[in-house]
Amino acid sequence: MFTGIIQTMGAVVSIHRQHDGARLRIQCPELAPDRWQAGDSVAVAGCCLTALDIDESGFSADLSGETLARTSLGQLGTGSQVNLEPALAVGERLGGHLVTGHVDGLAHLVTLTQLGDNWQLRFKVPSDLARFVAEKGSVTLDGVSLTVNSVDNDEFEVNIIPHTLAVTTLGKLQEGQAVNLEVDLVARYLDRLLAQRDNNDI
Repeated sequence: MFTGIIQTMGAVVSIHRQHDGARLRIQCPELAPDRWQAGDSVAVAGCCLTALDIDESGFSADLSGETLARTSLGQLGTGSQVNLEPALAVGERLGGHLVTGHVDGLAHLVTLTQLGDNWQLRFKVPSDLARFVAEKGSVTLDGVSLTVNSVDNDEFEVNIIPHTLAVTTLGKLQEGQAVNLEVDLVARYLDRLLAQRDNNDI
């Protein structure tokens, strides 16, 4: 489980294709990864991955074919920056919202508009995910917990403050670029429960 509060940006050192998946190597000495254990979970651009081959400079992670198909990780190359958040430990602050690291799909940046020191970002989501996005609700974009300001059919807007722009990859986005989207956990389960209730009523 994660919070959507990014702790640092890591750099992709290498990505090697293997069978239908790939192995990713990420450099992130700021997180002191040598204190981790093999098998620990890390959110990489919002995707929950298992840390392997850990040393003081970084870690590796295996990407399945499903991860490559559903997320933007397959588009990474050497030197790409990624948002990183180790899994939440018991007793730590929950500063964002509950995030699983299970990406639902890709959202595409439509426009960026500067509002003083802040930026307003408008995203388009797949139509089957649009119903999970609610005004003043939460979404996770490339691992960053954000509040939805407004919703218009399959598009929504968020505001990014200068700190978030500086410490995450969202400050480097270009129009048309895809980001990993995780909808609110509660909305996803409510939708499933309501669907089951309706089916039982038939």
